Order: sequence, then C-alpha cells, then structure tokens
Amino acid sequence: MMGNEKWQMFRNRLTKVFRHTGKLAKKAGVTCYRLYDHDLPEFPFCIEVYGVNIYVAEYSRKHGMTEEEHDAWTEASLAIICEVLQVPKENIFLKLRQRKPGRLGQYQKFGDIQHEFIVQENGLQFIVNLSDYLDTGLFLDHRITRQMVREQSKDKKVLNLFAYTGSFSVYAAAGEAAEVVTVDLSNTYLNWAERNMILNEFDDKVRYRFIRADVKQYLKTIPSGYFDVIVMDPPTFSNSKRMDDHLDIQQDHVLLVNQCLSALSTGGVLYFSTNFRKFEMDRDRILATGIKDITRPTTPFDFAGKLHRFCYRVCK
Repeated sequence: MMGNEKWQMFRNRLTKVFRHTGKLAKKAGVTCYRLYDHDLPEFPFCIEVYGVNIYVAEYSRKHGMTEEEHDAWTEASLAIICEVLQVPKENIFLKLRQRKPGRLGQYQKFGDIQHEFIVQENGLQFIVNLSDYLDTGLFLDHRITRQMVREQSKDKKVLNLFAYTGSFSVYAAAGEAAEVVTVDLSNTYLNWAERNMILNEFDDKVRYRFIRADVKQYLKTIPSGYFDVIVMDPPTFSNSKRMDDHLDIQQDHVLLVNQCLSALSTGGVLYFSTNFRKFEMDRDRILATGIKDITRPTTPFDFAGKLHRFCYRVCK
C-alpha cells in the first residue's frame, strides 16, 4: 500500500475538483457530470456524478499489487470518495476489471441497489444503468452537442446513427423534429432508446422509428436527400459478428461521411464525432460544402482541458 501522503493527495485533489466542478454544475443546473478523470496517476479512476449516485470506473493497468492488496487499496479509495462527496457507500457503483485468468474485461457492480434509475438533463429524462454495462447509458461529453441538435431539429427529418441509447433522438424529438429515425446494431440499446423516448412521451410509432441495422449497409438504402439532420457517433473499431464487414473509423470515415452527405437534403447538416484520439479528418476526399471542427465549443465544463473526442459539423 502507498504512503499516507499519496492518500492525502487524492483526498485534496478530489475535494478541490468537487468544489469547483460541483459549483459549475449547480450553476448550470446539471445533475450528471464528470468529476475526476485519472487526475493523479496513482488513482486511475473515472468518477462521474449521476444525481445522488456515483459511478466509479478503474482504468485497467499493471498496478503491481496482489489481489488482497488491490482490494484493500480499492476499499481505502472508496472510503475517501464517500467522505469527500458525502455519499453513502451503497450509492457508489464500481466497475472493476477482474484479475482472474480468463475473466479479463468482465465487470462487477458494487452494492445491490436498483440497477436502473432516471436522471434529468436539460428538462429531459434518461434511464441510466451504472452497474450492468461498460457504459452508463448517457455520454456526458455530448451534453452541448445534444442541445445543438435539439435547437436545429424543428420540422426536420433527423437520423441518429450508431445511436446507442438514443439520447440524441430524444433531444431531436424535444426540438419538434418532423421525424426521428434511430439506428443501431444492438437490440439491447435500441430497446433502451425506445424506452427513453417513451419516458419523455415521444411514443408516435410513425414519427419515431427504430431500426436494427449495420450502419454501413443501412446508409446504402437511404433515398438521396431524405434527411435534414444526421448524427453519427461511431465506435473507433468494431468487428461484431452481426456486421457484414468490420468498422475502422480512420479508414472508413470518408465513405461513411460521404454516404451521410448523399442522404442529406441540400443545406442539411451532419454532426460527426469520434473518440479516436489519433483521428485525422481527410477533408479533401469529403464532398461537403463546409467542414467545421466544433470540438472546443461542444466540450462541456466538466471535460474542459481534456481531449476525449473530436466533433465536426459537416454541411451539404
């Protein structure tokens, strides 16, 4: 176990960011936000606040501790998190990579409280799950981008690709979109997306459609110029067995973006983002009237100073 000065450093750092970020969140009326993200190398956590609950994910690394030592280190870390954030232990959800042979990459939850609960963002409601999946159901770094889509959706036909749990679809519907189509390869996430829509009373099955499909193949079926706004936030890489082909965003982004542009009406807009930190947009091969890097203006206060993804506004 590490010395007392390291634990005090963690306590001090967490106290400082909680005061600062918590104050900004309260001022902005935000109840779900990222608090800490590997700020200290000795404490490689991502810590996020979801209302009264706290999501803690430990980044996998070679820590050099025995299983017993790591368990003790984890308990001591959680005790500090509970103390500083003033939350009971049962309100903390911990994601840990198992260190047993053959179990790498599996996750366990901490505590036995209800897996799902509802949070609010900009007057809308979303179902989050802090225990059962790798991600929580709401990507906090796209809070501003979602609002941009909401403000641009009135009377528009909106397409949400690689939709995950459909948060962009909810915002588009809240912006009075004429039609919202939500596309993902996962039945689990599509069902989650539909539940999010219904939770917000967007339950018109003609106006709001959910399609299980491989996006690369689905884009080939869209009539030219059909949509007015498209959101595309693909994984960096995927070789799912349910796909006809693998996806590599650096290699495939030109094709995907150009297919989206074909599906857009004249003057239409694509919001494209990627978490690939080495991503380079091949602007010369993209058939757009304009490409604007909106990474900085769409980065929320709780992600400021840390590059987590790129975001572009691509116009037809």
